[in-house]
Amino acid sequence: MLGGCERKPAEAAAPVRPALTVVVEPAAPPAERRFTGTVAPRYEAKLGFQATGRMTARNVDVGDRVVQGQMLATLDPTVLRLAVVGSKADLANARAALVNAKATNDRQQELIRTGSVSQAQVDAALAARDTAQAKVGQAQASLQKAEEQLGYASLRSGYDGVVESWTAEVGQVVTAGQAVVTVARPDLRDAVFDVPDDRVARFAAGRAFTVALLADPAVSAQATVREIAPQSDQLTRTRRVRLTLEAAPAAFRLGTTVTLGLVEAVPGPARIVLPAGAAVERDGATTVWTVDPQNRLRARAVTLGERDPGTVTVATGLAAGDRVLIAGAHSATEGQAVKIDAP
Repeated sequence: MLGGCERKPAEAAAPVRPALTVVVEPAAPPAERRFTGTVAPRYEAKLGFQATGRMTARNVDVGDRVVQGQMLATLDPTVLRLAVVGSKADLANARAALVNAKATNDRQQELIRTGSVSQAQVDAALAARDTAQAKVGQAQASLQKAEEQLGYASLRSGYDGVVESWTAEVGQVVTAGQAVVTVARPDLRDAVFDVPDDRVARFAAGRAFTVALLADPAVSAQATVREIAPQSDQLTRTRRVRLTLEAAPAAFRLGTTVTLGLVEAVPGPARIVLPAGAAVERDGATTVWTVDPQNRLRARAVTLGERDPGTVTVATGLAAGDRVLIAGAHSATEGQAVKIDAP
């Protein structure tokens, strides 16, 4: 037998990854900036039962209009009804004990006149009567509470509105106070937009705008800025702006997508816009993957400006002609070989 060292097979080369990329080309921003938002109710309430139990019925569906006091859902009332029956029995027992205590007290009062009983016995009978009287009051309060809790098996709307959503199903056990349905008032509607920090100043309180349907821009309504969120979202760096819709057509239903145009007073400088998936947040820093002349990925630190749904604006870190990976950035690695596949 030969006792030499065996030659190990060469390690397989890392596979070349197909990469969807774009070449950076700064472009001037449009003269009009359009924002997309939704129609939302100004007032809405998340309703729940005031008792714990198994939900046995849902009387309305999402989108249904309801009136004040209308039944929305019910719980199984068996346990609550038994509590009422038990409270009634306790009240009857307390009343019977009171009758007996009163009779005993009356006898003791008669006997004390003849000296047949001591004063201590009379005082004990009087105390027993007062205790029985108090237990009757306690039993009456318990019965009233049980009857009130029986009413908690029914969930009713507190005002006229529209059912927005359900978070519980028939047969599910829900706890007291758990939200099961959301009811909104459709008469007061807002147009809600997420506006970048650098544009919030253009939305001064009380300023009027024209809001149009995304599906049909010809259908529009006037809206006035009512509320501006005091803080921006940590991820998107936008602030929520709510505008009150004034005499809006019926087509502005809750949840409808709407748009708002904002004309830029002074055209801004050319900017670099990338798909949102190209930017990766790691250790508090934002990076993108660029492709070097040898078709290998290199991490590049960048600073982002505006963030819109689906896109981000790169303020610094990239230059015209850089090739950037726009798909699969979260699974890329430094120095990984790629095969260029332009969009």
